Amino acid sequence: MTGPSHGKLVRKLVILAVGMFGFGFAMWPLYSVFCDLTGLGGRGVKVVESAGELEKSNRQVRVRFDATVNSGLPWVFQPKEKSATVKLGEMTEASYLAMNPADQAMAGQAIYNVTPPEASLYFVKTECFCFTRQVLQANETREMPVYYFIQADLPEYIKEITLSYTFYRNEMTDAMALATAASPSSE
Repeated sequence: MTGPSHGKLVRKLVILAVGMFGFGFAMWPLYSVFCDLTGLGGRGVKVVESAGELEKSNRQVRVRFDATVNSGLPWVFQPKEKSATVKLGEMTEASYLAMNPADQAMAGQAIYNVTPPEASLYFVKTECFCFTRQVLQANETREMPVYYFIQADLPEYIKEITLSYTFYRNEMTDAMALATAASPSSE
């Protein structure tokens, strides 16, 4: 091989490496935009402290509730009801049950998702157990409510919405949970 062809190859490889490095930095902002647009990971779900005056509608949609636990957390987690029919613009409550069957306190954190993704733009939570770390003492069972409403301007073609939660073990706070095992926490 001759010298000039090595130079071209090296330039192409350097440009490729710089491009990959730049793409790596751009991934997080691009992912955030993607999640906001699609509602992936519940990113599009609005969270408000107070619902204020809600625009109501007589239209109803079915909301299905789903619950799973990551394999690293031995909890039992399930919705109290599988589904509910709700009026748009009306404040609604759903409850989930979580149980820690282990003989020691454990901490978990829930993440949520709303499907179809475009419905997440109209799904508004006012209070949710997913906002904070949850500590369950050994053999403790707890009811965990979610307060939400669905905006009245939900597109007509959306007839059913699924609210899904997955609990993950929060190992960083397990030590704190064990330290405070003597006094129940409502975090």
